[in-house]
Amino acid sequence: MTPALLVGVDFGLPHFDADLDELSQLALTAGLKPVAKMTCKRKAPDAALFVGSGKADEIKFMAEQTGAKEVLFDQSLSPAQQRNLERHLGLPVNDRTLLILEIFAQRARSHDGKLQVELARLQYLSTRLVRRWSHLERQRGGIGTRGGPGETQIELDRRMISDAIKRTKERLTKVKKQRSTQRRQRDRRNSFNVSLVGYTNAGKSTLFNALVKARAYAADQLFATLDTTTRQLYLGESGRSASVSDTVGFIRDLPHGLIDAFQATLQEAVDADLLLHVVDASNPNFPEQMAEVKRVLHEIGASEVPQWLIFNKIDNLPLERQPLERLDLYEVDGQALKRLFVSAQSGEGLSVLRKMLADEVSQIHSEPETPADPRFALDNFGENSDDFA
Repeated sequence: MTPALLVGVDFGLPHFDADLDELSQLALTAGLKPVAKMTCKRKAPDAALFVGSGKADEIKFMAEQTGAKEVLFDQSLSPAQQRNLERHLGLPVNDRTLLILEIFAQRARSHDGKLQVELARLQYLSTRLVRRWSHLERQRGGIGTRGGPGETQIELDRRMISDAIKRTKERLTKVKKQRSTQRRQRDRRNSFNVSLVGYTNAGKSTLFNALVKARAYAADQLFATLDTTTRQLYLGESGRSASVSDTVGFIRDLPHGLIDAFQATLQEAVDADLLLHVVDASNPNFPEQMAEVKRVLHEIGASEVPQWLIFNKIDNLPLERQPLERLDLYEVDGQALKRLFVSAQSGEGLSVLRKMLADEVSQIHSEPETPADPRFALDNFGENSDDFA
């Protein structure tokens, strides 16, 4: 594993990760070994070196002392900042965006997942051609060229990348049509569609496996699942089945290129009848993670889909933070949402979730013209509770 120095810059924005814990997890997931961390405060990024020349010297010294062979920034760097930092430090410099892209490239397994990652990578690369390769400035003249300096290598590479982006988008369009056809087939079967969404490593895949008895890959790491998996869940109480989909996890500062590229995958959430927003109840930063999930759902057009909150991993909560009631209401931006506490690992609370889904499906099929809003169909719930007991 390549030793890496992690750097975070606090610009006074909310949710700054002072401990760089998430960046450290990303680095480990990508196959790097964090050997040191450094944080600093600035009012604004330095145009040339992002952190300024003085702090850049400190980073260089710490990298020499700790044996770091790469420097990772928790924020996105411009191509010029990245190039200048590499020249100043004499080491490869990468940012959070590239790290996430690398992880996605390693984890994508399905055909469409690989296409989506490739598109995002090409879009990122198209802005970085001037970063390291000085040979790209050499000019090339073609046969029949009359006058002029000819086409530079960098222009040629940009055109090749542009062509590759166009081809990949066309292939993704075909994938999107195929998924649309599959969804229409499910709709013709009058299927109730449920999508699991949530912050990465909240336990979505573990919950998915427990609900539908599947064998989707699940691990205690970021972005364990990238490809959407859909299975049928038979709800015995209702005599019907629901279609359940496990989707890619969200994360703070998820690159916009990835959100755009993964539209085909995230469309499952947009077209769902119900979203199960899985939250890691044991994570002290769960409110910020919930806010990030909400932001991405709004960006992909799924913010109006009915949603239940599934607070997972209660088996990791200490006794004093165990909820008084397993089922209650949780207010999000003035809206009361169903909240259920479960442990996908131990199975606690899953029988309640299955019954809730069965009741929901039964109610919708019994009243097709006026389907109930799953956010408010609450019977005999406890008092509202925004905090753990």
